Amino acid sequence: METSGKFFHEFADTFDTFYDGKRSPMMQWIDRKYRSDMFLRFSMAFDFLGDLNGKSVLDIGCGSGPYVAEALKRGAAHVTGLDPAPNMLALAKQRVAQLDMLERARFVEGYFPDESPKETFDHAIVMGVLDYVHDAHRFIDGVRRVVTVGATISFPSTHWFRGPVRMVRYKLRNCPLFLYDVEKIIRIMQAASVKNYKILKLPGAGMDYVVCLTC
Repeated sequence: METSGKFFHEFADTFDTFYDGKRSPMMQWIDRKYRSDMFLRFSMAFDFLGDLNGKSVLDIGCGSGPYVAEALKRGAAHVTGLDPAPNMLALAKQRVAQLDMLERARFVEGYFPDESPKETFDHAIVMGVLDYVHDAHRFIDGVRRVVTVGATISFPSTHWFRGPVRMVRYKLRNCPLFLYDVEKIIRIMQAASVKNYKILKLPGAGMDYVVCLTC
């Protein structure tokens, strides 16, 4: 297991508490105050995806499954969650099982694009993944090849204070971390032959970019 997968395998239970109000009131306030990008990009992703009734969705780096669950609740015919961390996939399955929707979901352990399912999908969701990807060009090219309608992809932004703090935190955890600015994102899109896309910046300093890719 690569270092990012190993980190999230071990961090799964803690990470999952970010969602569904599982943390203490104080920690929920801290999350909303200082990690609001996680919640903003969630709303932005589904605003862009629009009507999912009858659609197929690939959630790359699905983690504990909040996007998988939401896509299913919004009527997606089938959702595939891909993640390298077994503990994350176990939590994702549990989340979907609680909705009684497991028959419309599939979970695959592995890294994209090497272990990607071979079929194509209407949509792809890629949230909080490019932070840990060494070859973003190859990754985005892989996304372009597996979607037929569109994808929503987050990129962590550079920031004079938040960036170095994150770098130190993840270096101590032996987990790679990559940050982006608009020019770098544009170069990645060009290298991956992506032509139809828009780059949105979440409000606030140091917050994510969200790229909405249309096929």
